[in-house]
Amino acid sequence: MQKENDSMDDFEFDVLTEIGNIGAGNATTALSQLINTKIDMNVPKVEMLTFAELAEIIGGAETLVAGILLNLEGDIEGTMLFILESSAARLFVQQLMGCVTGDEGEFSDLEKSALQEIGNIISGAYLSAISGMTNLTINVSVPSLAFDMAGAILSVPAIEFGKLGDKALLIQSVFNDMNVDISGYFILIPTLESYGRIMKSLGLR
Repeated sequence: MQKENDSMDDFEFDVLTEIGNIGAGNATTALSQLINTKIDMNVPKVEMLTFAELAEIIGGAETLVAGILLNLEGDIEGTMLFILESSAARLFVQQLMGCVTGDEGEFSDLEKSALQEIGNIISGAYLSAISGMTNLTINVSVPSLAFDMAGAILSVPAIEFGKLGDKALLIQSVFNDMNVDISGYFILIPTLESYGRIMKSLGLR
């Protein structure tokens, strides 16, 4: 994937940014319907980064995060992650779902369930945007939720896809119109063949 990613031109990057914006719109609608409250979400950043750079963007390799991981199959294969910094994840759940618990210690079962559902909705929204623009089929595994340091969370796809390249697509989403703005990070790591299919389906390769 190194060669493919490094050769990306501005137009291709604009298309990926537009996919991010459409995905954010889909996710906003789904989350708003889930909690019956208006939510705003925007996409301030779309970047192609190495795994080491991803950890730094999130706050450093030792930053505690909540990560929702999904495996992708079908026309697009690979891995997708939705990551929230741990304290932001707790605040996010409390703001959106109203399941207020303490600010320290382990997440409650209710918070974990809410986080997994939120991550599933957001990830599904972005995948729907990609599938809709490319007409490619994407099958998704049941999401798995993990709490660990960012470096450990990112090591899972890094090890699996390291042989194909060391870069991934980062789409940062900012949820606002709550008491504070909360950043979430959507990370798509397609296989080399899948990345080529995405670009070809969009008429870019």
